[in-house]
Amino acid sequence: MVDATHTKFSAGDRSYFSLIKKEIHRRAIELGIAEKRVAEIDLIAAEITSNLYKYADDGEILLGSFTEGGNPYLEIICIDNGPGISNPVKMMQDGFSTSSTLGHGLGSIKRLSDTFDLYTLSGWGTILLSRVYVNEPPKTPPSLTIRPIVLCKPGETTSGDGFFFKSTKDMVKLMLCDGLGHGPEANRAVNEAERNFRICPDSDPVQTLRFLHNPMKKTRGMVANMVCFDIKSKMWTSAGVGNIGVRWLGPNIAKNHMSYNGIVGHNIPNTMNVQQYASDQYNQVGNVKISNDTKM
Repeated sequence: MVDATHTKFSAGDRSYFSLIKKEIHRRAIELGIAEKRVAEIDLIAAEITSNLYKYADDGEILLGSFTEGGNPYLEIICIDNGPGISNPVKMMQDGFSTSSTLGHGLGSIKRLSDTFDLYTLSGWGTILLSRVYVNEPPKTPPSLTIRPIVLCKPGETTSGDGFFFKSTKDMVKLMLCDGLGHGPEANRAVNEAERNFRICPDSDPVQTLRFLHNPMKKTRGMVANMVCFDIKSKMWTSAGVGNIGVRWLGPNIAKNHMSYNGIVGHNIPNTMNVQQYASDQYNQVGNVKISNDTKM
């Protein structure tokens, strides 16, 4: 079943930290991570929540478990609205502290993580990522990396959004869809879309949308965007229906691709055309952002 990729925890109040750390610990054990590494994940969670309490005005933690090349891993993303970090390189050195503590914060999180990343901007806040694998992580990164973030609407236990992709030696095809409304019925719509997306024989985004239209008639329907990359021609193509879009980013260029009016499963235009984008304009950054009006 397709659903939210991450669980979101509000971390703006210290009273939540104990519950967050217990859930991270539980998920690590459930994933099959060794006892020693679980203890190190506990330290990562403790340092993250400690930093939120000391330095951030507000924050949230996203928790997810995934598999990469048959190797499961736990992912923790911390997002805060704090002042940002003025010198992140120095702050990530073990033993450095701005608050007269032992200075085991960012440095220990980085050291204990198999994958660590940090983005910070003064006056805006900080995003921290930590991944821990069940087995040794691959030394050579995969040639293609796609990591979506899909969250439930607050108050819901299942997500009405879905992100899927499939790849062959000739192409990579991606779909982001948003079932109308939210909750279980919207989730049923995106799962129906995923089942048909997997068996769709076309690589053309417009033909894929048309392929999905009839099966979606027995659901609430959805808005969706399809993106395809042709490996031989090095061309991106894109088409969408509904309140959903794509933003193409390159070294010196940014372009929005708006979708056609309609709802897949209810009414789609008789005439639709794909938009084409040459990869040499965009692939130096390698960032194709697909989003709906509220998520991703």
